[in-house]
Amino acid sequence: MSTQKRNRRAGVEDLWRDLKKPRPLFDADGNQLFDTDGAPQTTLRPKLYGIGKRWRARYVDDDSRERTQRFDRKIDAQKWLDDIVASQVTGNYIDPVRGQITFGSFYAEWAPRQVWVHHTRRENDRLDRTVPFRDVAMSDLRASHFETWVKAMQDQPLAPSTIKSRMMNVRAILKAAIRDKALAVDPSQGVKLPRTRRAEAAMSIPTSEQVGQIISSAEDRFMLFIALCAFSGARSGETSAFQVADFDFLRREIHVERQVQRIRSGVVEIRPPKYGSERVVAAPKELIDMVAEHIRLHVPGENPKRWIFEGLNGNPMEHNMVGGRWRKARAAAGVTDVKLHSLRHYYASGLIADGCDVVTVQRALGHSSASVTLDTYSHLWPKAEDRTRKAASGLFDEALGSTAYSLRTEGRN
Repeated sequence: MSTQKRNRRAGVEDLWRDLKKPRPLFDADGNQLFDTDGAPQTTLRPKLYGIGKRWRARYVDDDSRERTQRFDRKIDAQKWLDDIVASQVTGNYIDPVRGQITFGSFYAEWAPRQVWVHHTRRENDRLDRTVPFRDVAMSDLRASHFETWVKAMQDQPLAPSTIKSRMMNVRAILKAAIRDKALAVDPSQGVKLPRTRRAEAAMSIPTSEQVGQIISSAEDRFMLFIALCAFSGARSGETSAFQVADFDFLRREIHVERQVQRIRSGVVEIRPPKYGSERVVAAPKELIDMVAEHIRLHVPGENPKRWIFEGLNGNPMEHNMVGGRWRKARAAAGVTDVKLHSLRHYYASGLIADGCDVVTVQRALGHSSASVTLDTYSHLWPKAEDRTRKAASGLFDEALGSTAYSLRTEGRN
């Protein structure tokens, strides 16, 4: 049965006013005092008369707890109470006790309740340890705290995307503090972040020749790993987590159902793909044939759940092992400026160049939404001018034909 909440009320009282009814007097030991004739001694003065500040403002908070604050002047008590009541009405109320909790202390309470994977918890814990406002009370946080922090990160220097990611994590904590009545508004709103480079300028897409050279230069057991990244768009962690059962050789499909996250040396975590992007990728026959040959040569056994790329202690290959083999293959190919993740961009650019629409590319890459795909690769789709030029060229060929037109102009000369 639910507990009845106390009625919300508020008021200012004079602690030094005379009482309507006399109260008995007691000595320091708590014994009631009497006159010589045996009558109890009384007074019209309250117990707090002349002690501390005269005016007490009181109200009931959202959790039915009574809150009080004392003031020397009635006008100050009334103003404080009016501000509290107004904040309760507008939804901007801050618990005066919770408002004094520091950023770090609030995080220590909040973090254990979050459903995070290991990587996310590690990043947020590191962030909590390093922010310069960790010991500042929530109610005392100002925009200047975050401006100073952002400028310090920029001076390190950290990439604009890294700064943006850290600010988003901090804002998630601030939003939680607002819900918990420890903060009225987000003080970081309006703080400017360094401008990120456009995807077109920041993205590096290897050529087909470079991809072919790296695959050919890789060690036998790692060739398929690179090919899967380049021709199915799988992320590195997803590729590490492939099992034999994830490949449908008849339908030529690849099922992306998990990824590998490194915890520490020799210890990995198997979890769903990033942003829950489980998906089925339509694979080319050549890639499926390459998978079949790799399994025949390098993946012995009958268990359909055996790892395609096995690492240490029966676990799939983890990030450090992948990175070492990738750098070795890249160096052998004489291609030093291509990142492993760039193979995913290579795959996406190939789909777009062949006329695939946004939704098709989104599903193949496992993006959470089409807008993410557009934000990342919009510069690769043909622009209106390109489509206009191509259409006009088609009309030209239909109407005149390049051969007839050239013969005619040669005759005139």
